Amino acid sequence: MQTIGVLGAGAWGTALAATAAKAGRDVRVWALESEVAEALSAGKGNPVYLPGIDLPAMQASSDMSILTSCEAILAVVPAQHARASFEKLAEHLSPGVPVLLCSKGIEKNTLSLMTDVVHETMPKATPAVLSGPSFAADVARGLPTAVTLACADEKLGQTLMQAIGRSAFRPYWSNDLIGAEIGGAVKNVLAIACGIVEGLELGKSAHAALISRGFAEMTRLAVAMGAQQQTLAGLCGLGDLVLTCSSTQSRNMSFGKALGQGRSAEDILAERNSVTEGVATAPALTELAAREGVAMPICYAVHEILAGQKNVDEAMTALLNRPFTHEGL
Repeated sequence: MQTIGVLGAGAWGTALAATAAKAGRDVRVWALESEVAEALSAGKGNPVYLPGIDLPAMQASSDMSILTSCEAILAVVPAQHARASFEKLAEHLSPGVPVLLCSKGIEKNTLSLMTDVVHETMPKATPAVLSGPSFAADVARGLPTAVTLACADEKLGQTLMQAIGRSAFRPYWSNDLIGAEIGGAVKNVLAIACGIVEGLELGKSAHAALISRGFAEMTRLAVAMGAQQQTLAGLCGLGDLVLTCSSTQSRNMSFGKALGQGRSAEDILAERNSVTEGVATAPALTELAAREGVAMPICYAVHEILAGQKNVDEAMTALLNRPFTHEGL
């Protein structure tokens, strides 16, 4: 695969486009904002989403037809906008072209995973999932990173890995798309919870406990939906969870920290030009967990806070006063 298309030019989409370009691929980027497309084409980087980072010049346009002849697509639009974007992308795809899903979330209105949205909007495309512990700025700077590339067909997975992989960007193949998707979506909600813990200054012990118990919630849901438990112990589950819950470089964790410090969700989001995926994922995740009969008390507490059903202190008190039980639950 030589010609790689990137649908979306936010921080993560731009970082992945730069990685593919450095790997020697012919990269074509669709950007929503024309000023971003112009800057990328002119070799001036992405001043909106990755300011101050040098990037290779690449073809970019706000016209989606730029992706027409691409041999693979990296889909990096926010989860809640994926369906509308995929419907437009379908007009420009050849049958069988792999669509590598790089955004993490659950569609609010339908509770669909992104692979489901691909099947519904682009039935002739071949879905794959890219997920793992990766901050966009680190990847854009060429710092060492490892991720999961989930694809049902191992041969296609190997081809995609060779197309975008480099010594500093190491994809590992898995055939478990559901596990990769669930891990990426749930960790964003848990990162909000970890941010709240930090904002409340509850200490590192509480932080570690939340990551551990959150990992149990993530694994329970994924297995209930047909994922392999070992997938969640890898890069796209535990790896991504540890990274996102350990640094305010994460938009979700920094959002949670501000909540814990007493700020409102509305005020925090109003200051941002990038999507905080965990905010939209939380209500969909709690509905999905209820449908699957899976207990996810930490994620549900985040949902209650965001929905205004409880304040931060009330939600924390409710979690701490749950009945004692054994660690398998």
